[in-house]
Amino acid sequence: MSHDSERSRQGDGNWIGRSVPRVEDDRLLRGNGRYVDDIDLPGSVEAAFLRSPHAHARIESVDVSAALAAPGVVAVWTGEDVADLPAMLNKEELRTPPGLAELLDPVVRMTPMPLLACDKVLYVGQPVAVVFAENRYLAEDALELIGVRYAPLSVLVDPELALNEAAPLLHEELPDNTAVAVATRVGDPDAAFAGAHAVVSERFEAHRYVASPIETRAIAAQVEPYSGRLTVWSGTQTPHRLRDAIAHTLGREPATVHVIAADVGGGFGQKGILYVEELLVPHAARRLGRPVVWREDRNENLTASSHAREQIHCIELAADDEGRIVAVRDRITVNFGAYNMTGLVVPYNSLCHLLGPYRVPNVHIDVLGVLTNTTFATPYRGAGRPETVFAMERAMDRLAVELGIEPEELRARNLVRPDEMPYATGLVDRSGSPQSYDSGDFPELLRRAVAKADVEGVRARQREGARDGRHVGIGFAMYIEATGLGPFETARIDITPGGRVRLAIGAPSQGQGHRTSMAQIAADAIGVPMDVIDVIGGDTEATPFGVGTIASRALVNAGNATHRAGRLVREKIVDAAARRLGVAADRLVLSDGVVAAEEPGGPSITLAELAGRAPLPGVPEPTDGRHGTEISETVHFRPPGFAVASGAHAAVVEVDERTGGVAILHYVVVHDAGNIVNPMIAEGQVTGGIAQGIGGALYEEMVYGPDGQPRTGTYMDYLVPTSSEIPDLDMDELFTPSPMNDLGVKGLGEGGAIAPQAVLAGAVEDALRSFGVVVRRGPLSPSRVRELIRTASRT
Repeated sequence: MSHDSERSRQGDGNWIGRSVPRVEDDRLLRGNGRYVDDIDLPGSVEAAFLRSPHAHARIESVDVSAALAAPGVVAVWTGEDVADLPAMLNKEELRTPPGLAELLDPVVRMTPMPLLACDKVLYVGQPVAVVFAENRYLAEDALELIGVRYAPLSVLVDPELALNEAAPLLHEELPDNTAVAVATRVGDPDAAFAGAHAVVSERFEAHRYVASPIETRAIAAQVEPYSGRLTVWSGTQTPHRLRDAIAHTLGREPATVHVIAADVGGGFGQKGILYVEELLVPHAARRLGRPVVWREDRNENLTASSHAREQIHCIELAADDEGRIVAVRDRITVNFGAYNMTGLVVPYNSLCHLLGPYRVPNVHIDVLGVLTNTTFATPYRGAGRPETVFAMERAMDRLAVELGIEPEELRARNLVRPDEMPYATGLVDRSGSPQSYDSGDFPELLRRAVAKADVEGVRARQREGARDGRHVGIGFAMYIEATGLGPFETARIDITPGGRVRLAIGAPSQGQGHRTSMAQIAADAIGVPMDVIDVIGGDTEATPFGVGTIASRALVNAGNATHRAGRLVREKIVDAAARRLGVAADRLVLSDGVVAAEEPGGPSITLAELAGRAPLPGVPEPTDGRHGTEISETVHFRPPGFAVASGAHAAVVEVDERTGGVAILHYVVVHDAGNIVNPMIAEGQVTGGIAQGIGGALYEEMVYGPDGQPRTGTYMDYLVPTSSEIPDLDMDELFTPSPMNDLGVKGLGEGGAIAPQAVLAGAVEDALRSFGVVVRRGPLSPSRVRELIRTASRT
């Protein structure tokens, strides 16, 4: 990407499109961040949770008497102590859009989670009791004094076995272990398969891994002594939803709960849902009459925070004799873990992204979400897309082998063309509307990726043969991503008496650079310098309504809300200046925070002078409610549909047949996210996503034993890549503006994470083709690569 650093130093407007350095970084890099752990609440107590050591067991008794008598202990709660509080449900995430419900009639079964387990536990790590003490050390000591008698039950960790009629039920109130079921059909796939020239049938598995943010979950709460208002600080990605959930749980009005999303050291979806700890800590602050703080340790984060990715795809592709896909069938099984936390979100994302950028006239997709005795699964950066892209792109590679066509050529023959946009797939999107790709140039994405990857050079190296047992291979993967999920996002702009611009949005930041990119949008919309804009995100007092930063939606929704609010505020500024200066509004120009008459030497007024004055005596102010003395505006942007981003990745790898090591020699990414507000931030977002994707492709895996015990509960076993494992990226981008919003932007926060597993699997398989290796799951650790070589049928 090219960074327009020269323009970023200028002050002549047109902020959108500049690589402005992130204004938040100076504070964060100097150690002046305000994470939950930095918030000092005098007189606070700390919480520590006793978590189940069993994957499935009845709770026969809990004895807390010794813990209550331990030094520094303020209180100990079990399930009986909070039985009067409602069980937790992620209601917004579990909601099925009416259009989707009407057209596909999906099954979505609710599994409310008790705040503390009472009768039985369903996964290792489920909270059974909580200790509140003067500090965490004393709380941890008291946990060891709690006596719990468990009666172990049968354990299910395999989602396919959990579907058997004889399988034990996790939730006795349900007829089986199915949490979600949905199916869709387009055209006549059975007839298409019957008449196809070539058919490939494969089983691909997306393995389980976790977000593992550098900052684990944390929450602090206190009741203000004067107002009685409950203030909560959290690393949440969805502060307004958390506020409403706390209010519901505690029986309070939402206006009496103030949630602040502090600085956040990574979220990636894991902090985008509700957790029982986030409801118990505020309840404790109210009940104990003291501030309460809880910070998750790393073992808790790996075993008790949400997991992701685990899916099984039984996929079939049918093609004609020219390599054009005529039909796709896929049965997708998603391991939900012990509770249905987010309903259709991940399974349906997988369903409606399976076809990717390809033209497929006949489709049959079945999706099942299955309950097992593992930690519950929720969205993680990409949210169902990396899993389904892995299956589809791997199937494309296998079809290319079957037909004797180069993988990039097979893809090129099946891509939707730009002149077909908007393109209707025949599926229903996540909102319940007919799915449509609004814009994009998929063939150009692939052309650029192929050119950068130097396919001919790789093939020439392959013809030379392996060098000292090291084999070279190349892989390709393409994807689309529906971004800008609704239903709305909020932006409020106020001009302060000192002339500064206060922008409050409902979407908090976990590293996306909102204080920079949103300020760029506001500066252009209003006509002021960036450095007079203060951006507040994720504070429920600043904006009473909001959704949050999830689903690649912040820039599309909060950005366009900011743009529209800024344009309306600009109109109010000019109107107020016209009255002050006695000049017609249409003869005034607002630039760099100064409103001036068009003619040279005419009157002018700064924003500070304008906003700092009280209403003039004897001068009537407008009473239309639109151009009053207060210069502010609130906009709730509601997207009319999804803005579809897309990308093509290519990777060249070298595989050592002796050690199983995989080295990435060249990684290419070409993406399209519409208009780019800040190229430098965009590049950082794509790079971060690819780094997490590479982690999943080569290193990270959350492993369970058949007894439901997690075997990767620390970083000694769960391998997270560092910067030294991530190669330099060869990036390029297209700009096809989205017609779905004023700014023409598309989300890109998740895009980089979608394709790495697929592209690296294809490259490793290509490198080891002489051994007959087929890659059907990851991660491609050295031991797994060696096993693939040992068990393959050499060709």
